Amino acid sequence: MAAEDALLLVGRILFGGVIAFMGLNHFLQTDQMTGYAQHKGLPAPKLSVLASGALLVLGGLGIVAGAFPVLAGVAVAGFLLVSAVTMHDFWAVPDEQQQDEMTQFLKNVALAGGALGIAAFGLSPWAYSVAVSLF
Repeated sequence: MAAEDALLLVGRILFGGVIAFMGLNHFLQTDQMTGYAQHKGLPAPKLSVLASGALLVLGGLGIVAGAFPVLAGVAVAGFLLVSAVTMHDFWAVPDEQQQDEMTQFLKNVALAGGALGIAAFGLSPWAYSVAVSLF
């Protein structure tokens, strides 16, 4: 195993695993997340929570397995950027909530950058992956 293959594999497992776990939480905490989504004014809040949970689980597992890595990375990044703006609008909340929302906003933006990096790496074949791709 080449060092770069090992590093990419470990990075995929860590990054994709966290993303998939975040999605799993959408199913384990549906009621709480639905209430928050409703509070933020999302249309069809429960459906939004469940659909975004499915996207995160599938995207995270796709990154871990190397299945459709470009699609998985772009989908995860898209969700994270939309979520950052719609759910963590630190500029529109009371002062006592701004720091928490800004932290969540910045976390989502940083993770979106990582997901786009994964997508870029997915343009080339990966060692230790199921090696299915659209590109």
